[in-house]
Amino acid sequence: MTEPMRTRKARRQGFTLVEVLIVLAILVMLVALVVPRFLGARKKADIQTAQTQIGLLRGALERYALDTKDFPTTEQGLQALLTPPSDADDSTVSGWDGPYLDKDAIPKDPWGNEYQYAYPPERGTGDFPDIWSFGPDKEDGTEDDICSWTTSSTEEGEPGSEMDRDIDIDVDVKPPAGGGGAPSTPAPPPTAGQ
Repeated sequence: MTEPMRTRKARRQGFTLVEVLIVLAILVMLVALVVPRFLGARKKADIQTAQTQIGLLRGALERYALDTKDFPTTEQGLQALLTPPSDADDSTVSGWDGPYLDKDAIPKDPWGNEYQYAYPPERGTGDFPDIWSFGPDKEDGTEDDICSWTTSSTEEGEPGSEMDRDIDIDVDVKPPAGGGGAPSTPAPPPTAGQ
């Protein structure tokens, strides 16, 4: 080989610093675009999983109530779906025909916490027990709690909340023209001298 060809071949054996920096910049931009979308999808999937599990627990509680004519107390908790709870006189609750779940244990929420349970309901309205998860922040009573009762929110799209959809309609009914009904304009109020 000739000398100039060997020199060119020797120079092209590695990447220059500029080429490496350009490739790294492209990779950083791709990661910056993809990672937030992936994390957002993961958070949404966890919330949907918690909502589904709460729905399954509600269904199991409905079957329990059909058999026993009442829901488990707060003290008996969700464990009453797996093992027959004791009544006040130390006998098992009459009518219990469980277990009401297909699992050996009550599932935990996607963040590793136990689902909370209260009956009689303390937070929701109606006669159905309260079931809730602390949500991603693992703290009770915050906006990201996922619950079995309906909540109202002023912001759209919050997970676990529903907007108030009541519609108030004011209707001004006027009689047909010449129909002999009441006049469409109210009479002026009487003055003090009349």
